[in-house]
Amino acid sequence: MFYQADQIYPVQEDTLLLKKAILEEIKLNDNVLEIGTGNAEVALSIVGKVRSLIVTDINPHAVIHAKKHGLDAIRADLTAPFKCCFSLIVFNLPYLPTDKNERIDDWLEFALDGGPDGRRVFYRFLPSLSRVLALGGRLLLLISSLTGLEEVLNALFKEGYSVEVLLSEKLPGEELYVIRGVYDKKKSVK
Repeated sequence: MFYQADQIYPVQEDTLLLKKAILEEIKLNDNVLEIGTGNAEVALSIVGKVRSLIVTDINPHAVIHAKKHGLDAIRADLTAPFKCCFSLIVFNLPYLPTDKNERIDDWLEFALDGGPDGRRVFYRFLPSLSRVLALGGRLLLLISSLTGLEEVLNALFKEGYSVEVLLSEKLPGEELYVIRGVYDKKKSVK
């Protein structure tokens, strides 16, 4: 495959906010999975600061980019190749509400398109999360106010996560949030 850097999600405000959050969250003994690594900025900031680090992306250009930077990178759709057990999962999910006629039909689409309400990828991801996150494990999830903060927090809570907004940043037309979820299956509300 011909590598195209312009097909990789670039470093943006959301990337930098998630990077700030992960640098505050990581522990030396963490086994970390970053889903949707894109430009790999977040993962590269913690190399050598955790026990293990694996990054994934559905975009083959992002995977090549991550490997060129020495990361253990796998082309994957969300958590598909994993069974267990990460102590920290990080995901800057595609959170923009996107109508069918707004789609751009390239690899960047996977980084941006959150479906009509911005939560399509989140709802695909959520059922598999408990399979790959260790009990007591943490999730750092970046979303936008356009995605629906309360809906995401409530969905995580119902699946057994203690949730809080760690960081936020106001931008023109939206606010970005980094949500921290801690998995405790005893809290599941179904």
